[in-house]
Amino acid sequence: MSEMSRLRWLCRRGMKELDVVLNRYLDYGYQAASDADQAQFRALLEMPDPDLYNLLLRRDATSDPERQRLLQELRRR
Repeated sequence: MSEMSRLRWLCRRGMKELDVVLNRYLDYGYQAASDADQAQFRALLEMPDPDLYNLLLRRDATSDPERQRLLQELRRR
């Protein structure tokens, strides 16, 4: 399985809203992203759905500036 196929599979979540946001980034932003942003994205994919959803909706905050920057990018897409 290729890396992109594996990531696409990991973008399939239990929440349709997350599926849309994550797949949109994978399609239009991931390949042009820096190595650090790609690593952050892969780390986000390891999070439980409720935690990721709360970060995206700003219900929870992160103290990691790189993660915050990626979350902003995901919200813009």
